[in-house]
Amino acid sequence: MSETTTDLPVVVIGAGPAGLAAAAHLHERGLDFLVIEAGPHAGTATREWSHVRLFSTWGEVVDPAAEKLLAPTGWTKPDPATYPTGGDWAALYLQPLADALGGRVRYGARVTGVSRSGRDRIVDADRDAQPFTVHIKTHDGREERLFARAVIDASGTWSTPSPAGASGLAALGEKAAADRVTYRVPDLTDPGVRARYAGKRTAVIGSGASAFTALAYLADLAKTDDGIGTHATWILRRGISGSTFGGGDADQLPARGALGLAAKAAVDGGYADAVTGFRTDAFERDTDHRLVLVGEDGRRLDAVDEVIVLTGFRPDLSFLDELRLGLDERLQAPLVLAPLIDPNQHSCGTVHPHGQAELSHPEKDVYLVGMKSYGRAPTFLAMTGYEQVRSIAAHLAGDHEAAERVELTLPETGVCGGAGLFDQPETTGQGDGDGGGCCAAPATLTIGAPAAADSSGGC
Repeated sequence: MSETTTDLPVVVIGAGPAGLAAAAHLHERGLDFLVIEAGPHAGTATREWSHVRLFSTWGEVVDPAAEKLLAPTGWTKPDPATYPTGGDWAALYLQPLADALGGRVRYGARVTGVSRSGRDRIVDADRDAQPFTVHIKTHDGREERLFARAVIDASGTWSTPSPAGASGLAALGEKAAADRVTYRVPDLTDPGVRARYAGKRTAVIGSGASAFTALAYLADLAKTDDGIGTHATWILRRGISGSTFGGGDADQLPARGALGLAAKAAVDGGYADAVTGFRTDAFERDTDHRLVLVGEDGRRLDAVDEVIVLTGFRPDLSFLDELRLGLDERLQAPLVLAPLIDPNQHSCGTVHPHGQAELSHPEKDVYLVGMKSYGRAPTFLAMTGYEQVRSIAAHLAGDHEAAERVELTLPETGVCGGAGLFDQPETTGQGDGDGGGCCAAPATLTIGAPAAADSSGGC
């Protein structure tokens, strides 16, 4: 780091869980920083799913450095054994944390570009010695330029949900059907939203925790007086197998396992029908203006009133285009991290804890963290992001031993093996404990303390 950049702040993009945790660790290390948040308050994206309950407990979603920062303010930590909703997480933790950071969190400012000062991505000369230049646009339309010694992008993926089309592009007619399509788990406690789905047939596209949640919500609605006739068509691109509903009772995060069991109960109870091996190609309208989904194989499903698309998210990399990022061609995740989380290889949600080494890019001192670090891969846990930013802050402070040390052991999902994208035979030898498969991951969950020596096993 040259003398022209050492006194500049670290710019953190996003005041969500990972971004604010990064700020807390930078504060603990005595490093100057500035958090840039596009929304009007902390956890703007988290508040948009405020009705959804996390499958991690309070004890697993509060960062240790953040807790230390909050302690002198009189903040009371919620019961660590209980499960917050997204709204709880934002109001009871993220906003108080941002308030404790004070003027170092700036709201209503969207990052529109990041580069090296005076160097586009082509130029090699003296590149690493130049500060980062960060362009922002404020809520009132003004443009500004900031300079930074490092950039931590914790902007997440919430703003860029994946479409229904199996090709990765919107299905034909999907955009035209926008009035009947949502890419979020609906809040059925909202009277207007509830009326939209009550007594209707709804297609739910997706196979992850969000899809499980939507199916469970719709099944609960169908059991109420005002929800009679509510029915879901669950659309999966692969078949039903032993791992379709997650790890169930074997999941070491019980609430995560319970989501899959709730989805299974919705199907078993007749509140949802599963359509397997269906890759959506087009949305059409019938004579009653209901939606008919057409598959790549020509299959046409029965008409539905609404469609909930929960096929994952993808990172917005447009404002990082002038940086030299090393991203996997499939997942758009850092190259070293990608093989550990690639659903083409496995479907487990546990990954070896990782830090700055795995998150580094050819462009020095720029990091994608939190959900964004996973690119298009699913099953990210908040505690993974906390470990990432702890390591990065240590590295930026020059404490390389701490940066390389693992201080987190993740829980197993209870799901191992199998290709996560298409209906292929399950991998044999699951759970053999030979260190080569997902189930070799350690069973203990610890945060903020060195992990056991064998914690590098598993996926």
